[in-house]
Amino acid sequence: MSLSSAINSARSGLQITSLRADMVATNVANASTPGYVRRSVQVSENVLAGSTAGVRSDGIGRSQNEALTTERRNLTSDLAQADVLSSTWRTISSMVGDTAEGTGLFKSFGDFESALSNLALSPESGADASAVLSSANAIVNEFHNLSQMAVSLRTEADREIGQGRDIVNSALKTIETLNGQLSGMDRTTGAAAALIDERNRVLDTISEYLPVQAVPRNYGMIDVVTPEGVFLLAGTARQVEFNTSSSFGPDQTVENGALSGLSVDGISLTPGSSSYGAVSSGLFGALFTLRDQDLPTFSAQLDTLAGDFISRLSNDAIDPTKTPGDPGLFVDSTGTGDPGLAARIAINAAIDPAQGGATWRLRDGIGAVAQGPTGDSTILNNMLGAIKLVSPISSNGIQGSFSSTEMAAQFASLAGQKRLQNEGILSSTTAQHTMLKTAEQSETGVDIDSEMQDLILIEQAYAANARVIEIAGQMINRLMEI
Repeated sequence: MSLSSAINSARSGLQITSLRADMVATNVANASTPGYVRRSVQVSENVLAGSTAGVRSDGIGRSQNEALTTERRNLTSDLAQADVLSSTWRTISSMVGDTAEGTGLFKSFGDFESALSNLALSPESGADASAVLSSANAIVNEFHNLSQMAVSLRTEADREIGQGRDIVNSALKTIETLNGQLSGMDRTTGAAAALIDERNRVLDTISEYLPVQAVPRNYGMIDVVTPEGVFLLAGTARQVEFNTSSSFGPDQTVENGALSGLSVDGISLTPGSSSYGAVSSGLFGALFTLRDQDLPTFSAQLDTLAGDFISRLSNDAIDPTKTPGDPGLFVDSTGTGDPGLAARIAINAAIDPAQGGATWRLRDGIGAVAQGPTGDSTILNNMLGAIKLVSPISSNGIQGSFSSTEMAAQFASLAGQKRLQNEGILSSTTAQHTMLKTAEQSETGVDIDSEMQDLILIEQAYAANARVIEIAGQMINRLMEI
């Protein structure tokens, strides 16, 4: 090897070590940057005319593991779905109440039964009659609040679907733009690596709403497709379509066209639909499940409970003073029956002083025109027997034989079971996601200790190459002196 060749080789070595030192600095600076993938300088031997001529850079490499990233994205969708369902059912269960602690609707039923029992023992007591009316109003308020909560949660879910539609459409357009930029540049450069990282971050955003996969195409571009085979981006971004709704009555569904589904180019992505493209998880999966399945079922169960309570206390055998077929203590304010009954249940005006009635009719009968014997507890005992009667029921997921209070407990138990079920799924999915994210991070993330070790080796290589040039310079000077 000639002196000039040695100098050129050492010079190329200095250039490469400089690039490597710069890359280490970049990695360390971005160690905590979300979505950043560790980079390295790709080096190979430089050969000219069959002879070694130092080293050269072949570009910037990214430590990407596509298999791990794809699997982690799928779990990101599952985690987003589990988190929304768990938090929503935690809210619902809290509002319904816990039978173990005696709160919510179950407590209201228990308080009503207790107040009615006290009045039956002291039918002349105006204070006990007022306590019965107060506890009856508490039940009505619980039904109204729970019914309104279900409507509010459906409204919120629908609104969030609309927001998700906008986020996903914007993300798809961003990927289309990044694809265009990458296709027109050298994809071995640091600038290209930064664009690829950004594109992956955008894909991560989409995966929170629905599962997606990246399909590599020519010139560094990708297409975006769902696991079911629906292309969201194929060269150009496709539009995800959804129309938000303004009302959510019990008779409004996707099937009858009253509520909007999710679609792309006419292919339905609506979770739970019969379409091959139906989304299976992600925020869209959770939000549609809540809007179209869980919350309508919850409302229907609430209506069943309200209908049973009205029916029990409207039995003609309880109160001989009322017109046969007329309602008893509780009424349907519009008389239209299910669905939506829980939102309309009300106190019979005949016994409510606020509506022109009188509480003594609890004792003497809904149709009584004047007060009867103050010690007569016949009707009160009939009412108490009606709500304590164990009756079979099989409607809207409530099955078994219950008294009124037991049915309220069963309703609360069903909500609690849904909460526990979704919390269990969340816990399992979180553990899997954390494990896979850690594995991905170990493959693609920045290890500060490792980078510092590389920096020591780079420093040694730089010093060695510099020493070669220094000695070669000394040799040239000696030759010049000869």
